[in-house]
Amino acid sequence: MSTPEIHVGLDIGTTKVCAVVTAFDPVRKVVEVLGAGLAECDGLKRGVVTNINKTADAIKIAIDRAEQQSGYKLARVVIGVSGEHISTFETRGIVTTRTSEISEDDVRRLHDELAQVNVTPDRRILHVIAQDYIIDGQDGISDPLGMSGRRLEANALVITASAAAVENVYKCANRAGLHVDAVVLQSMASALAVLDDAEREVGVAIVDIGGGTTDLAIYKDNVLRSVNVIGLAGQRVTDDIVTVLGIRNNDAEQIKVDHGHAISDSILRDEHFQVPGVGGRRPTELSKTILCQVIEPRMEEIFEFVLQRIHDSGLANNLAAGIVITGGCSDLRGADMLAQRTFRLPVNKGLPRGFSHEGLAREVTTPAHATAVGLALYSIEHEDEFEEQHSSPVINSAPAAAPTTLHQPAATVEPPSNKKGLLQNVKDWFENL
Repeated sequence: MSTPEIHVGLDIGTTKVCAVVTAFDPVRKVVEVLGAGLAECDGLKRGVVTNINKTADAIKIAIDRAEQQSGYKLARVVIGVSGEHISTFETRGIVTTRTSEISEDDVRRLHDELAQVNVTPDRRILHVIAQDYIIDGQDGISDPLGMSGRRLEANALVITASAAAVENVYKCANRAGLHVDAVVLQSMASALAVLDDAEREVGVAIVDIGGGTTDLAIYKDNVLRSVNVIGLAGQRVTDDIVTVLGIRNNDAEQIKVDHGHAISDSILRDEHFQVPGVGGRRPTELSKTILCQVIEPRMEEIFEFVLQRIHDSGLANNLAAGIVITGGCSDLRGADMLAQRTFRLPVNKGLPRGFSHEGLAREVTTPAHATAVGLALYSIEHEDEFEEQHSSPVINSAPAAAPTTLHQPAATVEPPSNKKGLLQNVKDWFENL
C-alpha cells in the first residue's frame, strides 16, 4: 500500500482563514480531502495583513480544526496572497540554440533567463508565466521542443507583490508554527481548483469575489494572460448593510447570507425578516426588497469594475467560455444573474473539483473553499520543487528583497502548455464516473 502525500492549502482572507488538507496517492493518482478548518479573521484589510497577532491566532484556529478532522499534525502549507499591491509587467528572454534543433536544454536555459528578471527591493516576484515562444522571428509557437531554429525567444508575464506584504504573510504563518512552501497568487489557485483545460484553452475569465478583494484572472490558449486585483468585494456589501440598518457587522453578514439577493426585481415573494436591535432597542422588521436595494448597487459596482479591467486587458473578445465566478460572495443569491446581465456573457459559478468524492469532498465543494483547495492542488503539482527546498537549509521567513530565495519557487517559469497535466487527468477520471 502506498503512503499518501499530505498537502495543505491555507487561504488567509480578509474575513476568514480557510485551511484544506488533502492526501495524494502517487500510485493510484487520487486526491482525497481529509479535513478542513475555518476561522474568522479581522487581521487583514483588503487582502493585506494589518495585525500579525490576530492573523496568526486565526491561522492557529483554522489549522487546529483541520488537524482534528484529518488526524494529521500539519507543519507545511502553501499560502495564497492577494491585494491591490499585486502588479504585473512583461519581459522577454532570448537564447541561441546549441544545435539546429531546439532541445530541452535550450528551453530550460530560456526559462532560466526569464526567471532572472530584476525587480526593485520593495517588490517580490510571485510568478513568471511564459506567454508564447518565438523561433527565428516566427511567433505564436506554443511548444518549441524539437522544432528547427537557432534563436529562441519567449515573452513572459511577471507577477509581483509588495515584499513587505509577502513577508508579513510568512511571519503570520511562522508564528502559528507553520513552514511555508510557497506563496501563490490567489486567483491562480482558484483557477486551478475550478477551471478545466477546455475553458483555459478557448478563453475564460475567473472572478474570485472574496471578503476584501475581487481577483480577476484571464486565460487564453491554456496560458494566464492577465491578472487584476480590485479592492472592492463582499465586505463592502456587508458594510453597506451595517450603515443602512445600524447593526453590528456579524449580524449584517448573517442577514446578507440568509436574506440577501443581488437583483431586487427578481424576488418573487417580498418577505419580511427581523433586524436585531442594538443598545437595548427592540428588533425591527424589514422587507427583503429593501435589503436587496442596498445590496444590488454595490454588487453591480463590483462587476462594473471587473468589466472595465477585462476591457483594459484587450481580451474581452477572447472569452469564448465566458465568465466563472467563485469566492464566498459569489454564493449570494442572484450574483450569477447580475454578473450575466453586466458582462453579457455566459456566467457559471465555479466549484472546487479535482479530488475524489470520498472523504470530506462535499464539505469543501463550495465557492468559499476554491482558493484553499487550489493551493493544496498547487502543492501537489510542485511537490518536487518543495522537496528540493527541504534538502537545502530552511529559511523560515521571507527576506524583503530576494526574488530568488528558497521560498520563492514561483520564480520558476511556468511554460504554456496544451497538454493535460496529472491533476486534470485525475479530474477527468472522477467526472466521468
